[in-house]
Amino acid sequence: MIEAEHLSKVFVDKKRGRLEAVSDVSFRVEGGEIFGLLGPNGAGKTTTLRMLATIMRPTGGSARINGCDVVREPAEARRQMGFLSGDMGQYGRLTPREALVFFAKLNGMEGADGRRRTDEMIERFGFASYADTRIDKLSTGMKQKVAIARTVIHDPAVLILDEPSAGLDVPAARQIEAFIRSAKRAGKCVLFSTHVMEEAEYLCDRLAVINQGRITAMGTMDELRATTGKRRLRDIFLTLLGLSETQAEEVSA
Repeated sequence: MIEAEHLSKVFVDKKRGRLEAVSDVSFRVEGGEIFGLLGPNGAGKTTTLRMLATIMRPTGGSARINGCDVVREPAEARRQMGFLSGDMGQYGRLTPREALVFFAKLNGMEGADGRRRTDEMIERFGFASYADTRIDKLSTGMKQKVAIARTVIHDPAVLILDEPSAGLDVPAARQIEAFIRSAKRAGKCVLFSTHVMEEAEYLCDRLAVINQGRITAMGTMDELRATTGKRRLRDIFLTLLGLSETQAEEVSA
């Protein structure tokens, strides 16, 4: 499971001074649950995920991954999770197969075990046709599928995914959605952020909306509908941000 308790993150900028990116964020995600984190750009989603993934140290509060404290036991917490960053950080000169074998080794799967798991991931995510092509020759969507396969190569109990369908066409995005649902059925704990409201509404057992570093609402779709009086997640989201449809169009323009 994932447990976040009163997480905060403060940055100090020479020009702008003290910037509170995340403030008093608390939530819990259980095994067999898909939890979505929604928010506009700059709301604190990625910072929250990076603190949970041990990439950033919290300024305040605490977090645990399967009982492992992300500050006191970062190495053990990392062994429990697979983290997909918004920045894929691919090794362009490697092929997808080579990258997966490499990450399998990093996670303790040597020799035949690593190759077997690599073959499973290539088949599961459907990139056998380009498994031996250099990554820097692949499209954005192809690279994203490789990044996700790399993230779960060690079959972690906890998945933290920052916009997993970014850059994917509809068929590829549906394949990723199917993988996330299969992870839930396998009892895994899944936390992901997305800007695709349809995806979040379809996949998530519960959702939290974060804005200006704070969670403004959290619950199931039915609970959020009761809170806002809206039916569609898009309208729920805009209502929780205090924006009308017209205002949202003006902001995006």
